[in-house]
Amino acid sequence: MRNTRALAVAGAAVAAIGFSAPAAVAWDTPSNIVALPSVIARGGQLTITVDGCRHGGTATSNAFTMPATLSPVNGAKETARGTATIRNNARPGPYDITVTCNGKSLTKPQAFTVIGGVRGGIGGSSTTGATPTDMAIGGGLVAAALVGGGVFWMRRRAERRV
Repeated sequence: MRNTRALAVAGAAVAAIGFSAPAAVAWDTPSNIVALPSVIARGGQLTITVDGCRHGGTATSNAFTMPATLSPVNGAKETARGTATIRNNARPGPYDITVTCNGKSLTKPQAFTVIGGVRGGIGGSSTTGATPTDMAIGGGLVAAALVGGGVFWMRRRAERRV
């Protein structure tokens, strides 16, 4: 009984490999386009990876500032990768990517989604340096710390005399 199961599993594995081998040999057309991140803000950079693109190629989209050049990935015989920059005025929504490799093209519909840009990194402010309000608050905190420290120190001195 155990031998029959092992034989059946081995036969299934050989069949799976046998069916996939012709597809691997004929793998000269672009396939499996992956865009990361799949949701990106305007002005961001998108990494595109394409299988079946042995010698590199180009990737285009209405959201790109210019076509992205795809270069072969070292250690991966059939994979190419490139980086594209999203236009600052791209409309939010899904976008397609069209890849051209080895004289053949493939389009992946809705490969990524552009969202409205955010103003990050400046804390919601566009001024530089401390404002008069910041200075007043900081000065008040320093004064409170000095008064509190002085009271604490004076009480400690009074306790030692007794």
